[in-house]
Amino acid sequence: MNTITARITRADQAANPYYYIPFEVPAGTTRIDVTLAYAKADDCVIDLGAFDPRDTGYPSAQGFRGWSGGARDRFFIATDDATPGYVHGDIPAGRWNVILGLYKLPEAGAEVTVTIALDSAARPILPQPARTFPVRREAGWYRGDLHCHTFHSDAKGSPELLHAAARQAGLDFLAIADHNTTTQRRYFHPQSSPELVFVRAMEVTTAEGHANVYGVDAWIDFRMTRPADAHTLATLVHDQGGLLSINHDKPTIPWDYEFPAADCQEVWQSTWLAWNWIALERYQQRLASGMRLSAIGGSDFHQPDRLMPEGPLVLARPTTVLWLGELSEDAILAAMRAGQGYVTESPSGPHLELAVGDVVMGGTVSNPAAITALARGAAGDRLVLIDASGPIADLAIDRDDWQASIALASPQKFLRAEIVAAASRDRLVADFTAALEGHELPWQLKGADLSSQPIRRALSNPIYLD
Repeated sequence: MNTITARITRADQAANPYYYIPFEVPAGTTRIDVTLAYAKADDCVIDLGAFDPRDTGYPSAQGFRGWSGGARDRFFIATDDATPGYVHGDIPAGRWNVILGLYKLPEAGAEVTVTIALDSAARPILPQPARTFPVRREAGWYRGDLHCHTFHSDAKGSPELLHAAARQAGLDFLAIADHNTTTQRRYFHPQSSPELVFVRAMEVTTAEGHANVYGVDAWIDFRMTRPADAHTLATLVHDQGGLLSINHDKPTIPWDYEFPAADCQEVWQSTWLAWNWIALERYQQRLASGMRLSAIGGSDFHQPDRLMPEGPLVLARPTTVLWLGELSEDAILAAMRAGQGYVTESPSGPHLELAVGDVVMGGTVSNPAAITALARGAAGDRLVLIDASGPIADLAIDRDDWQASIALASPQKFLRAEIVAAASRDRLVADFTAALEGHELPWQLKGADLSSQPIRRALSNPIYLD
């Protein structure tokens, strides 16, 4: 048993938001137990994780052994098992580090005590689960949620419960992006199937912004400390063939790094009323500046310790809908990169398509004279067509299976569409307030936001203009 006490100050936090406590691990160790103790408070929140001797410092490709953020104050790592969020397997001898994330510190600083216990009892070394490659060989529109969490990071619920929630929602694919770890794949790799394809994901989580990584086998180093580290993050992801998406760039966790070479932006996170109009405005500005960013959505649902009934604040609110030649992880990633789809309020939300001749969302055209918009399930609402200058057409959707050809006069840079609630607005607001079960409005929302903000029901990806 080894007990280490340290006094951590705001000067430490300013120098580096990650504080390392080294300890030695002798050869033959098969289990490590770590406990963190400090005076938790609203202004004192310290995250917890671990690295083994292979860590080279940021950016490292090796050595990560786990992260639980502020959700846990203890963990174990063994050759055959580990606390959710932590990586089991071989325990190399040498200098390990407990890593503390200095998320919040009071003005007086904080005293932390870390207790480390080592064990050398005989245990097998178990491998990590292998990735599987399920395929459903049918072309069509497929529905999924690209952002959710289990108890491998800061949710209460198990992967099994999240799996059940995805089946309940009728999803075809799901990306589980636990914070700064990939250990949720212990469950999701072997459980991926043609009925429900699980997409490899991880949420890079820092105090200055969050981003999702998709389609990468390895853990990606999250220890960003400078605004320019966002470009390092993009390189780490793209060198491994993955996609990078900037998450919920809005209150209360905006993106405060430099903007990297991202592939996607999460333009809709959780219910529309959770400040998503700000994320959409920033997306519009980036498209108008000439960026090509695919629009995606995700619920950011943190699975509780029970299966929740369907409603506006659960999994797949919103839902990302992609046109796929087949249902497979590779096809999902390709469609995300290309922008071949749209985001809608729920698995049964309005359907939305844009096309210029044979060119669909995500494609590029020159000098279009007209664009075709198609909407289903939104009778009584409105379709707004937008280019780099802003709205250029506003049409009433007068039936549930609706289509229109919209003439164009020198549109600028791109064309995208939104379905905006009109006839459905009162129902959507009532559903949202009922889901709060009498609690005050969350996320610092005001009643004026509910009464005045346009509510989007679906957002298309752009067609770009050459």
